[in-house]
Amino acid sequence: MSETIQAADLTRDIPAEIREPFGAYLLYLGDDALVLGHRLSEWCGHGPTLEEDIALANIALDLVGRSDALLRVAAQLEGKGRSEDDLAFFRDATEFRNAALVELPRGDFAFTIVRQFLYDAYALPLYTHIAANATGALSGIAAKAVKETTYHLRHTAEWVRRFGGGTAESKRRAQDALDELWRYTGELFDEDAVTVALAGAQWIPNPSVLRAAWSETVERVLDEADLAAPAVKHHFTGARSGRHTEHLGHLLSEMQIVARSHPGASW
Repeated sequence: MSETIQAADLTRDIPAEIREPFGAYLLYLGDDALVLGHRLSEWCGHGPTLEEDIALANIALDLVGRSDALLRVAAQLEGKGRSEDDLAFFRDATEFRNAALVELPRGDFAFTIVRQFLYDAYALPLYTHIAANATGALSGIAAKAVKETTYHLRHTAEWVRRFGGGTAESKRRAQDALDELWRYTGELFDEDAVTVALAGAQWIPNPSVLRAAWSETVERVLDEADLAAPAVKHHFTGARSGRHTEHLGHLLSEMQIVARSHPGASW
């Protein structure tokens, strides 16, 4: 399948009873990838080494490209004549459906890597299931995401091990990042009407199954890195329904300024 995936490939195949939740879920996935890709792009020219600068930029490109494909499908399912660019650049923060985890400021290098690792450990089993069970364009998007995320997870997991097994400073920074990020991870596995409908149709994994797969990977790597999973009783929730942290508005003002200043422009 071409990497330029047409929305029509999917809209013919999706059952009528799950079209609405499926369109909503595409925004979950597309907004996650778009916002996290933008956060990673902030490292371009600022990486700790040239090799890592390029690696982060490449991961950002993968995520933005994935978002482009997902939002293209979401726009056609919406049926309002909007494009993927309209969804990316002309929605306000309350209309975005990304998890709060991905919108937090980039922090230091350890924070960026730990956040990416936690996301990758979630994204790999998620897209693996979608690639095997969905149809049409989404199956193709997911199959490509599996290839990309396999590399991303290998890269970030190795960095987590290096942080934990490195100096006292690198270990402290990684543990601080875990302590800060952990309360935002639970939202990835929240059940709502959208995930219940799609899990029932087998298009996505049940959130409890996805959490178990994520936990297995995360716990194994943290054990190898001699880092500790924080004991957090309550997790942040609400971003999937538009209740975001203050950080998303600042991110969007930067990301959307050119498109909003020059609507209709092309180059």
